[in-house]
Amino acid sequence: MTPGIRPLIAGNWKMNGNARSAHELAEALRAAGPSLDASLLVCPPFLHVSLVASALLGTSVAVGGQDCHAKVSGAHTGDISAPMLRDAGATHVILGHSERRADHGETSAQVMEKAEAALAAGLTPVICVGETEAQRVAGEHEAVVGAQLEQSIPLGFITSGGIVAYEPVWAIGTGRTPTEDDIAAMHDFMRRELVNSWGPTASVTRLLYGGSVKPSNATAILALSNVDGALVGGASLVAADFLAIARAVPQE
Repeated sequence: MTPGIRPLIAGNWKMNGNARSAHELAEALRAAGPSLDASLLVCPPFLHVSLVASALLGTSVAVGGQDCHAKVSGAHTGDISAPMLRDAGATHVILGHSERRADHGETSAQVMEKAEAALAAGLTPVICVGETEAQRVAGEHEAVVGAQLEQSIPLGFITSGGIVAYEPVWAIGTGRTPTEDDIAAMHDFMRRELVNSWGPTASVTRLLYGGSVKPSNATAILALSNVDGALVGGASLVAADFLAIARAVPQE
């Protein structure tokens, strides 16, 4: 963890759940949220953002989207704008997730445009970066992540409290995780890159780790240098598991 930063445990529900399961999960988090030493963020599918935001109204649990379009409105069938997310009750939005970069061919330039739109709408972007297994094996992981940071982060991101999530692509949904040394080394690298590019303000930018985070490994991961929380996938769909990860945050 980074001294002075309140840890954030963010749940990416991806394309899962229905109205009933979303409401039940939100209610479970509503009951437990005040007892935690970490901030919570949940990102349901857009269809359920308003429902979950209503269920969590008056709590400290934040709600976010999983993507947004770079434009405010227009002929973009199937897309969701940042103002729409804001109107539905979201305060955050995940951008540049590896599944979006891979499945939809999103570039870092597009991620930056979306982040600019999110900031303009009053949303906090959670920008994801990470390398493939081939890139890590080739020793290119720092170059890849460094380029993604440089090309995805817009002006105003750091000073507006933007969040960066590192997700080794090969660890997402596989049950595999990098070694603790590898995670700490990458988070230390990202901190240096951000401070070098954006100045001292970036020393308190939240850096989340994402990639098969679960209750059994959360304590060790969350204790690592410059790991200020977690972006949780599958385990965020089970309230008990998600809350166990949040309770694994080390005491300052």
